[in-house]
Amino acid sequence: MGVGPVVPSGVRIHLNGEPHDLTASITIAALLERLGIDSRRVAVEHNLTVVKRADYNKTMVEEADEVEIVNFVGGGAQSSETARRTK
Repeated sequence: MGVGPVVPSGVRIHLNGEPHDLTASITIAALLERLGIDSRRVAVEHNLTVVKRADYNKTMVEEADEVEIVNFVGGGAQSSETARRTK
């Protein structure tokens, strides 16, 4: 009797446009923790829907899901009023 092809177990998602393998379905909160990302400093889109931070613990990431994680970056251009005051 022959052995069939080995089928990898786990879950493959698209994370920020790239394939990413997980061992199993996982919550967004757990995914962020596994990636070492502070959940207070990002916005997460799951299958084209922005997820509220309060829902990170109950929103499951499963096979073929698309997840986009966007980091908040401080700074930016000074307003013209602030620029005048600092000169």
